[in-house]
Amino acid sequence: MFEKRKEQQKSLATVGNMSDALANAVCERCQARFDPSERIVNSNGELYHENCFVCAQCFRQFPDGLFYEFEGRKYCEHDFQMLFAPCCGQCGEFIIGRVIKAMNNNWHPECFRCELCDVALADLGFVKNAGRHLCRPCHNREKAKGLGKYICQKCHLIIDEQPLMFRNDSYHPDHFNCTHCGKELTAEARELKGELYCLPCHDKMGIPICGACRRPIEGRVVNALGKQWHVEHFVCAKCEKPFLGHRHYEKKGLAYCETHYNQLFGDVCYNCSHVIEGDVVSALNKAWCVNCFSCSTCNIKLTLKNKFVEFDMKPVCKKCYEKFPLELKKRLKKLSELASKKSHPKAVDLNSA
Repeated sequence: MFEKRKEQQKSLATVGNMSDALANAVCERCQARFDPSERIVNSNGELYHENCFVCAQCFRQFPDGLFYEFEGRKYCEHDFQMLFAPCCGQCGEFIIGRVIKAMNNNWHPECFRCELCDVALADLGFVKNAGRHLCRPCHNREKAKGLGKYICQKCHLIIDEQPLMFRNDSYHPDHFNCTHCGKELTAEARELKGELYCLPCHDKMGIPICGACRRPIEGRVVNALGKQWHVEHFVCAKCEKPFLGHRHYEKKGLAYCETHYNQLFGDVCYNCSHVIEGDVVSALNKAWCVNCFSCSTCNIKLTLKNKFVEFDMKPVCKKCYEKFPLELKKRLKKLSELASKKSHPKAVDLNSA
């Protein structure tokens, strides 16, 4: 250990008893006696000539009388730091006073901090984690993250079983008791208005449970797919955007927005090969966009109310059909009779055409 001191130089008094006391005194450094008229330095009972009270390394007088004592020798601040004071691993400055030795380095107490949350570790202790010095809560969180587990926000230990989620944080369930019956809770506990209840007590209150987060619904409820949902949790199974009151489409127990329902399950137009995002025209055993269902000869738009015939797997209006050569119409008539059971009910009867 070293000691930091500041000594004041003192003038020798001319009082008789003081003179007698110094008559046999000698300088601690040079061992020579003192002249009655000279200035003397008294350092903790040790007397020095003014020119002898110097740094043991550079032999210069101490600026403002400030020196550091180590193993019985006195040093100026510069030489003491160069010879004995360690450098802080964080700020790079010399450490005077308490030194924290950790991670193969030296630190000022205020510089030795958790590398994640920046809390001072000097009086808390630390845990080495992947070459980092961390506080214990941060170490536990990092360890839990690596294991794919939760960390309890009360005891800061890893949760090996299913956690209890309370106010968006994870906890060991046994840290809590039911607000109503006082029983120790499990991970199935429910939160209601900032309080926790066991499942039986909560069910008696008749509060709906969200089908997504399994937490109570205190505000607006969405009823869909045979379950109840928070408004923000009832989302498209594909893009996960909430419907927020907009129309949804159900398929195999899942809900989809119109765009993704059509992309995944919608009809593809025979003419343009795009997914049909509106009304579908079903004709000739095919699906068509409303704008694509037209006469393949004159391009006039058709509806299922119009009379049309099939030619080359495409619709032909009655007017264009009548312009066909007689031999072609006979052939089409024969084909129509063979496939009459499969033809669309809206297709025109060639006999009447």
